[in-house]
Amino acid sequence: MKKILFSGGGSAGHVIPNVALIEELREKYQCAYIGTDGIEREICRQNGIEFYLCPAPKLRRGKIFCNLPLPFKLISSVKLAGKIIEEYSPDLVFCKGGFACVPAALAAKKRNIPVITHESDVSCGLANKFIAKKCVKTLTSFPSAARQFKNGICTGSPIRKNLENRDRFEGMKHFGLDMRPTILVLGGGSGSKIINENIRKIAPKLCKDYNILHLCGKGNYVDCNIYGYRQAEFCADMGLAYACADCAVSRCGSNAAFELISLKIPTLFIPLENRSSRGDQVKNAEYFDKFGLCKTLREGDLSPQSLDDGIRNLMKDGKIKAALDISNVRRGNENIIKEITNTIR
Repeated sequence: MKKILFSGGGSAGHVIPNVALIEELREKYQCAYIGTDGIEREICRQNGIEFYLCPAPKLRRGKIFCNLPLPFKLISSVKLAGKIIEEYSPDLVFCKGGFACVPAALAAKKRNIPVITHESDVSCGLANKFIAKKCVKTLTSFPSAARQFKNGICTGSPIRKNLENRDRFEGMKHFGLDMRPTILVLGGGSGSKIINENIRKIAPKLCKDYNILHLCGKGNYVDCNIYGYRQAEFCADMGLAYACADCAVSRCGSNAAFELISLKIPTLFIPLENRSSRGDQVKNAEYFDKFGLCKTLREGDLSPQSLDDGIRNLMKDGKIKAALDISNVRRGNENIIKEITNTIR
């Protein structure tokens, strides 16, 4: 059986797409994962994926002195990744971006093992910019991103199969919601303080008309007693959460955006805008907004009133619902697996 070694980490956004592919590939290929002692290790444990630990240095944006030891740490990480690769002997290394994938990509290239990487966002991340020339193919979620690379191919985004065609009644029952329209609120894997604060301020008023299912992020649960308001720090089965949603409020990380739009859920995106971000979420939101597939509320304009207005307008917006109905945004798994299979052959 041919072997594929997956890599990528630093956030769930780099790991969950890999898991989505592994779930479909593991019947035909032997799959394992190389990454840091971060979220990727825990997610692999939860999903029964063989895991190899390899620390990787991270570039700190705007912190010159913190980055001075980075080249030396990278050399050490590449050596360790090389030993792991020689032990596992993969036929291909598949990277999903993030600093965790750099050592594996460099070590594989040095041993003439083909490397494919996938870029989720409209704007390319630093890790993928760095390793793209070492790869036989650079796959992307967005067409415009593919044009940034000589070896770029737009395949779409990897999306978990178990998100689709879930039962709404089962979801409402699972979360203890009544059958009124439901607003799904997401803030990314660790939650969003500014979204959490604003949705809680307007929850008493909104819940007179709607349910709110609020995935607030680890450590962000707050005791409150509002009829129709349900919160959870984390949801192990996002398919059930999406099945409940008549509309959503979300950050605009690529994975969440593609999931929401492919599932035809009208969404108000509030993209992350801070100094540690390269502005990728803003560009993702602008792309989908341009095609009338979402609404966008900039973080600087976020307030309880603007959020309340945005949600109520979204619930009544027939144009977005019509645009989503005819949208060709779909799971990219089949296209990505085709590129993997052709490369291994």
